Order: sequence, then C-alpha cells, then structure tokens
Amino acid sequence: MKFIETTLKGVVLVEPDVFNDPRGYFLETYHAGKYADGGIAGPFVQDNFSHSVRGTLRGLHYQLTRAQGKLVMVLEGRVFDVAVDIRRGSPTFGRWVGVELSGENKRQLYIPPGFAHGFCVLSETADVLYKCTDVYSPTHERGIIWNDPTLAIAWPIAEPLVSRKDQSYLTLQEMLKELPTDRRKRVKGARRKARRRGR
Repeated sequence: MKFIETTLKGVVLVEPDVFNDPRGYFLETYHAGKYADGGIAGPFVQDNFSHSVRGTLRGLHYQLTRAQGKLVMVLEGRVFDVAVDIRRGSPTFGRWVGVELSGENKRQLYIPPGFAHGFCVLSETADVLYKCTDVYSPTHERGIIWNDPTLAIAWPIAEPLVSRKDQSYLTLQEMLKELPTDRRKRVKGARRKARRRGR
C-alpha cells in the first residue's frame, strides 16, 4: 500500500495492495493504523455513496465549522476528482489538484478539512463511495462555483451536468471573508500572543 503526497500538502493519493486470483480480487479499503501512518488520521464517522451519469459534475463542496475530511474511492466507472485549498493564509491557497479515480485503478484520494472537493464523471456511470471525518451538516454546507476563472480547474469535460444548487455558488474571492483560516497560521499566532503575555 502506497500513500503518495500530492502537490497540496495533506492531500494524499492512496494506491492499495490488490490481491488477484482466479476467483477475483481482494483489497483493504481502510485500516485505521495503516492510514494514520500514511498521514490520514480520521476518525471517520459517516460514509456517503453517489451514483452519477456521464458528464455529471458535483462540487465544489465544503463545510464551515464542521469541516470534513474525505476519503474518496470509485467502485465502478471513472471520475476526475479535485481538491482545492480554501484555507486563508495557506501557502497553497487557491491551488487545486486533480486525479483520476476508477473502479479499475482502485486508488483513493484523501481531502483534509479546509479543502473544497468536487468530481466529474468520465464513464457512462460512476459509483463513488467516500468516508467523512464529520457528519453532513446542512447549516454549515457551502460551495465554490465549479468554473471559477481564478481557480481555472482543467475539468476534462466541456458541458457538465451540474445541479441548480452547485450552479448558484459564488467564486472563491466572493466567499473570501467566511473561508477557513490555515490552522498552522492560527497556532503560530496563538504562540506569539502567549510569548507576549509572558514577557
């Protein structure tokens, strides 16, 4: 099993060990200890499943306050899966990474809290399963418009099928004031304040 760090720190591509024999194949889709060692801490508290037709684009989704980490895999079909760093103050703020996940390659992508997530379907249909580190909260649900020109995500489909809700989302810059702050920045700021009080 391989855990591959992407160009966005914390976003991890997982390549599982697949054991094939004449009966079929077997693989582990999650192991708390191994995944923690690979940089995917959890715990995961909710699993979600979606079935989508060719050309469907879902995203870009995130939650405020109750931010979710997501471990995404495709059971059947092919998708282009995208993570976007939306943490203000992060050195990679506004940058994205995209990978192909499929039932054939059996790879997974971990998107940590503080990132928006979306995918588009490249096959006739796609079945996507993902684990979440927090439960779905409609009150905290937010999104970024999928074709934000500043993000310039290279979606590999020309005219996606997008829900009315996803079409209503604003750009990253328009959502800037309520976006999460990079936790590392908050920790450093707290330490500086503590040092000042100790003088």
